[in-house]
Amino acid sequence: VSYRPMTHANSITSPQFQTLLDQCVHCGLCLPACPTYSVLHTEMDSPRGRIQLMQAAADGRIETDGPFAEHIELCLGCRACETACPSGVQYGLLFETARTAIVDNRPATTLERASRWLALRQMLPHRQRLRLLARMMRLYQAIGLSRLVRKLNFLPPSLRAMEALLPPLSTRFPAYQQPAPAIGEKRGTVAFLVGCVQDAFLTEVNAATVRVLQRNGYEVHFPKLQTCCGAAALHIGEATLARDLARQNVDAFSAMEYTAIINNAGGCGTTLKEYAHLLADEPAYAVKAQAFVDNLQDINQFLAAHLHTPPQGTLNLRATYVDSCHLRHGQKVVRQPRQLLKLIPGLTLVELQQPDMCCGSAGVYNIMQPSTAEQVLAAKMADVAGTTADVVVTTNTGCHMQLLRGVREKGLKAEVLHVVEFLDRKKKKNPSGR
Repeated sequence: VSYRPMTHANSITSPQFQTLLDQCVHCGLCLPACPTYSVLHTEMDSPRGRIQLMQAAADGRIETDGPFAEHIELCLGCRACETACPSGVQYGLLFETARTAIVDNRPATTLERASRWLALRQMLPHRQRLRLLARMMRLYQAIGLSRLVRKLNFLPPSLRAMEALLPPLSTRFPAYQQPAPAIGEKRGTVAFLVGCVQDAFLTEVNAATVRVLQRNGYEVHFPKLQTCCGAAALHIGEATLARDLARQNVDAFSAMEYTAIINNAGGCGTTLKEYAHLLADEPAYAVKAQAFVDNLQDINQFLAAHLHTPPQGTLNLRATYVDSCHLRHGQKVVRQPRQLLKLIPGLTLVELQQPDMCCGSAGVYNIMQPSTAEQVLAAKMADVAGTTADVVVTTNTGCHMQLLRGVREKGLKAEVLHVVEFLDRKKKKNPSGR
């Protein structure tokens, strides 16, 4: 199934929003696919119940604070309901518009404004600042403070959730200044979206992505003006900031023509592919944004069609692939990651019982709603444990960090790797000794 851009809707009271609401026939087939309904068992925490709340708010029967905000904000935004829906309801757009309405109509506390300013404006759009933070966190890990904090368990829930997500960190960061040359026959030139959190906290994923592209004959460029994709801003209803970041990225990648623009994080890619929707009302950017989207490809999509150098060496491992919700349900990239993994000699790929269920990461959800996120993660890790996999494979930054936490807390003897890290391996290696 190809990716289908969301139809434009600019507010909860707009005719376009009402048209999208009217697509829902309230059949309830979405309920079994919804992670929050599965753990909370309440109608208002299902897609159908939330759409009813949106209709009531659009009609002016309820305000966008109180129970409306509570149940909307408990939604992971995983869009599994879109895959399950027989009527083609674009729940992702309904949810995004509802979240923006909550932010626009709810006075923010001083602490909330300060934390959003710091995270969304002063950190995520600035790669070097994030790298500095990662270096500080690496020191925190190296001197043993991380183990002590986790043992004492004294932090408030949101900070405890943030600390638990810290992966093992590196302080060696690629420069990403000059283009990385193709190895062997040059087959094209691609631009790579370095990203923000993944660049600083999962450094090896980006490095492996570049190496795999090079070995397959692609010269890799890193446009200097690129920035955060804006997914985190959209996750908490900051649509204006998301549009600002979208313009900057569109400008950065419009400077020259590329074979493709490559992204390697499922959640980021879904936001990037919505740029044409985000900038649809701006004459100076609408066409440029659509051209950007048309040339954008997830790394799994691109390599499935352009893997000129197959994986080398035998890896006698048992692996399970954990779908990024936004890659699976938003971008409809399901087959390609599995196709790539099956090309690895010696690898046994074991499917989860519920591959379409969220892990509880969902952007900043596991920080904003830690209690519900932990319940969703527990269900996912039980599924993962049932595969007895040596390696848990994923394709998204937030999922990667969430699964690292889950593997550690459940005591599983398994690595967590991005698909490209697996493709980058050359030697036989079995981390569990099995």
